[in-house]
Amino acid sequence: VQLQASGGGLVQPGGSLRLSCAASGSIFAINFMAWYRQAPGKQRELVADITTGGPTNYADSVKGRFTISRDNAKNTVYLEMNNLKPEDTARYYCNVVQMLRSYWGQGTLVTVSS
Repeated sequence: VQLQASGGGLVQPGGSLRLSCAASGSIFAINFMAWYRQAPGKQRELVADITTGGPTNYADSVKGRFTISRDNAKNTVYLEMNNLKPEDTARYYCNVVQMLRSYWGQGTLVTVSS
């Protein structure tokens, strides 16, 4: 399974971005899709995840501002990010789990700065 993330960039505080991550390759049944992020000098942390059927989970720091969604027909997971803050600056990685195997994308950089 290969993951291709896109949508990162430079945005001013209070702005919005939409990240996308498309899975390709040998896809049978992706059970779990998630976004993680890693800021310079910090550990990678879970931002949001979504499981088959739609239950979602968010880090407290992004609740009410970020929305995760998935398009099963396109094997794509999205992260809508609103009211971005400088502390959201990080490289964002998508992650999927299929048949107990975990796959990671290459990451997309999000910079929130005026």
